[in-house]
Amino acid sequence: MKEFIFNFTAIFQISIFTITMYYLILSLFGLYKRRDNGAEKCMPKNTFALLVAAHNEEMVIAKIIESLKDIDYPKDMYDIFVIADNCDDDTASIARKYNVNVFERKVPDKKGKGYALEWMFNKIFKMDKQYDSIAVFDADNLVSRNFLMEMNYKLCQGYKVVQGYIDSKNPNDSWITGSYSISFWTANRLFQLSRSNLGLSNQIGGTGFCMNTEILKQLGWGATCLTEDLEFTCKLVLNGYKVGWAHNAVVYDEKPLTLKQSWHQRKRWMKGFTDVASRFFFKLIKKALRDKNLTALDCAIYTVQPFVTLLIGLSAFITILQNTHGLNIFVINIYFIPIVWKTFSIVQFLVTPFIMMLENKLSKKMFSIFVLYSFNIVVLALMFDSPTLLETVSGSILYLLIFVIGISLLGGKNSLRIFIWYLLYGIYTLTWIPITIQGILDKNNKEWNHTKHIRQISIQEVE
Repeated sequence: MKEFIFNFTAIFQISIFTITMYYLILSLFGLYKRRDNGAEKCMPKNTFALLVAAHNEEMVIAKIIESLKDIDYPKDMYDIFVIADNCDDDTASIARKYNVNVFERKVPDKKGKGYALEWMFNKIFKMDKQYDSIAVFDADNLVSRNFLMEMNYKLCQGYKVVQGYIDSKNPNDSWITGSYSISFWTANRLFQLSRSNLGLSNQIGGTGFCMNTEILKQLGWGATCLTEDLEFTCKLVLNGYKVGWAHNAVVYDEKPLTLKQSWHQRKRWMKGFTDVASRFFFKLIKKALRDKNLTALDCAIYTVQPFVTLLIGLSAFITILQNTHGLNIFVINIYFIPIVWKTFSIVQFLVTPFIMMLENKLSKKMFSIFVLYSFNIVVLALMFDSPTLLETVSGSILYLLIFVIGISLLGGKNSLRIFIWYLLYGIYTLTWIPITIQGILDKNNKEWNHTKHIRQISIQEVE
């Protein structure tokens, strides 16, 4: 029995280690960002239908329309369509004041963005005026002026579907919006840009993407689950297409303000992931093996992200048990060699601030502060030969207080806020574990939770 347990944990731990290393190696290719000014030289060729999906969005609908109207692209080559989906507020009437196309949909038993988009796609297909591409946005978005020029450039390169850079509209509102923003900034660089650099398919992010109209007609949308973006991505990959990445086409998305709102949204994402994985994972694996297709394999691994998150957590727990209780199980414990573990901890802490600096979201001065703070594990080792739990906790608190006071005096409130919020980002990351468990267990509940917006932000305020 002991031999069976050892062999079983060996297979489990090596598998999780392999997946972890895959993501690590993949992310390294996102560190490099080539300069590409091709969009400025590419003549406008594609016509666009810009779709804004809105459900009770009277607070923010005006600002997204204003930013779309201000896009630097020939005005006769794009039109704006607002889908007022099951609204009982003034979303539709406000949108009409801007002289855009407004379509009201009343289907209470089929709520959700996926259903609304499918309904609108069918209407656009039947219109006298035809469009080369259709772009999709959320009502709380703001769009950079160069968005369509960048999309036009990528479409001219041959991509049929292109995802833009999803940025944050309100990163400074709360520690939750700050955490969301950090998460998106790092994902854009380490997961989206890296895939683009490697020639893999990117992932549609739910908003700020455009699709070739003929491909949409050919494949059909049919994506009406809670993560319709992931579902359509899987469908594209299965049919041999790749999603392109436009790093310079920025869409500013409003992030939830509170942990409760964030919890509901991320739980919905995990329910959608679980649903899509159950329907597409094995199809993608089959294509990957049959066609020796790395793109399909990468997409398959991405669909089971919720399960991978839990398995990595379980792997870490097993490793801790082995190193504290000496159980007869297999672990990969190279990280528990002191010098390796300390180096790993420092690098892990600094990766995200480094990416933020690359993305111009963090100053070099603040990055230097994070570098100094990351050496707390080394300082504690110098202070205590074999620190007790009390000494470790008290020493860490003292080290933190020194930095808090120093930053307050030298850097001001804004620098202190960035520092504290990044430390709280660790808590935000840990909440993914219970959220993922809930999402997996509740995958069949497809109820859509609407996030209420309380203020207006213009494109001029975020650029």
